Amino acid sequence: MNDTDRALVEEFLATRSEPAFRRLYRSHAPAVYALLLRLTAGDVARAEDCLQDAWLRAIAGLDRFAWRSTLRTWIRGIAINCWREGWREDRRAPLRLVEEQEPEPELPDVSPLDVIALERAVAALPDGYRAVLVLHDVEGFTHEEIAEALGIVPGTSKSQLARARAAVRRSLA
Repeated sequence: MNDTDRALVEEFLATRSEPAFRRLYRSHAPAVYALLLRLTAGDVARAEDCLQDAWLRAIAGLDRFAWRSTLRTWIRGIAINCWREGWREDRRAPLRLVEEQEPEPELPDVSPLDVIALERAVAALPDGYRAVLVLHDVEGFTHEEIAEALGIVPGTSKSQLARARAAVRRSLA
C-alpha cells in the first residue's frame, strides 16, 4: 500500500482539505485520464466527463474505501464503471459478444511512424473489443479483473481480446 495515499486520504477525510485533495488528484488523475482516453477512443470530452464523474464518486465513497487494493486501482475501477454507464446510455456501439477463439500472438513493436495507424486501428474497434484490449494489453488487467470490471465472464474477455487483436492486425495490414 502507498503510505502517502493513505496519509492524504486520512487528512482529506479529517479536514476536507483542498490541498490534500489536489495532491491525491495530481497523483492519480493522469493515469486514470489516460485509461479513459483509450476507452473512449480518443474522445476528449467523454474522457474528461468520465474523469470528473469518477472523482466525484471516489470522493463521495472515500470513507468506505477498505484498502484491499491500491487507491489508483480503486479509482480506475470507478472510472471504468463511469465509462460503461456512458456507453450504455449512448448505445452508439453496443458491446458485441463473440465466439471463443485461440489467443493471437502479441503485436510486434511498431515504428514511431506506425503509432498513429495503431492508435486509429484501436480507436476504430467496437467498444467491447477496445475496452478489453486496452485493459489487458495496455493497463495490465487480468481476464478475471476485466470480467469483474465489465460484467462479463473471463472467457468472454479472452475471446474479445483475441478478436480485438485480430481486427487491429487486419487494419494495419
